[in-house]
Amino acid sequence: MNILQQQRCFNFLLTTFVVVFLTTTLSPVSARLFPNVSSIPKWNSSHVPPAGAWNAYLNFTGCSRGKAYDGLSNLKNYFHYFGYIPTAPPSNFTDDFDDELEEAIKTYQKNFNLNITGELDDATMQQIVRPRCGVADVINGTTTMNSGKSNTTSTPKFHTVAHYSFFDGMPRWPEGTEELTYAFDPDNGLDDTVKGVFSNAFKRWAEVTTISFSEASSYAVADIRIGFYSGDHGDGEPFDGVLGTLAHAFSPTNGMFHLDQEEDWVATGDVTQASVSNAVDLESVAVHEIGHLLGLGHSSVEEAIMYPTISAKTRKVELADDDIEGIQVLYGSNPNYTGTPSTSSRENDSSDGVRHVQATWSMLFSCIFLLLGFVLLV
Repeated sequence: MNILQQQRCFNFLLTTFVVVFLTTTLSPVSARLFPNVSSIPKWNSSHVPPAGAWNAYLNFTGCSRGKAYDGLSNLKNYFHYFGYIPTAPPSNFTDDFDDELEEAIKTYQKNFNLNITGELDDATMQQIVRPRCGVADVINGTTTMNSGKSNTTSTPKFHTVAHYSFFDGMPRWPEGTEELTYAFDPDNGLDDTVKGVFSNAFKRWAEVTTISFSEASSYAVADIRIGFYSGDHGDGEPFDGVLGTLAHAFSPTNGMFHLDQEEDWVATGDVTQASVSNAVDLESVAVHEIGHLLGLGHSSVEEAIMYPTISAKTRKVELADDDIEGIQVLYGSNPNYTGTPSTSSRENDSSDGVRHVQATWSMLFSCIFLLLGFVLLV
């Protein structure tokens, strides 16, 4: 081996070392793959996580009717987005705490089992800033949450119908549907571990009703199309960043199921022990959104999967009686359902790690440096 060949060999080995080093070092930033707490670099442990998308609303705690508060129009937009203020004004919302906002707050408080005061008290504000599903609680002026209680608000705009709920018109997949197919946006490049999380989520609904689910080979022809996106992604429902709206799905038979790729999605391991403070359990959100895909709306029962909000580092995947009763109204009961979760849908993840689903920059760096190493050898 001459000197030139030795130099090329040395350069390749150096490049390989750099690739391994960068892949190992950068993975917590991009892929969020943390085998255990001790594997997190010190700089990441001390990193201050970004505030939730709505944390600024906490500044309105204690506000009440009859005054104007700088930025209150943003909170009105929040209530409009989730249906509590049915009609937006011709121009922008004002910063006035008016009667319309007070009535929206009362309906919100009723839906979430809070004291109905019409004021932005601490309990109400803490509920508002929790991460949640992007599907509205009030559709076309009708709130279907919390119907088990009488409506004590003075507004005639809202009326309630049931403790579990359906979309307007009670849409469902066609009578006689026995199987629905699903597929993943190929641009996301999801691995089998992540796909398995969605498979488990579908099984939880299949277990209690008459519809089964299978992964399709073609994204274009699948009944249900799943993808991770950020910001404005073309469906009129833009995502808002970390810990705001986590995901949304559309009523039957649309089949679109979108998740915010900016979240710290945990696919495996115990999310409650995740070192990332903004960690969101992927299966918990998937089970909820599949309920929407099948035709269920939101429920005011906090234990139910179809409850609109879920905190970070929380796992909630077991269907509650409220969820089961609602879905069986639409599709009937699985004749094999015994009331006990099967082994396939129970908690059976023994992994110590947590996996964050995101585009991985470390892979990009690896490709670049491997290419560089090849060039140096030529």
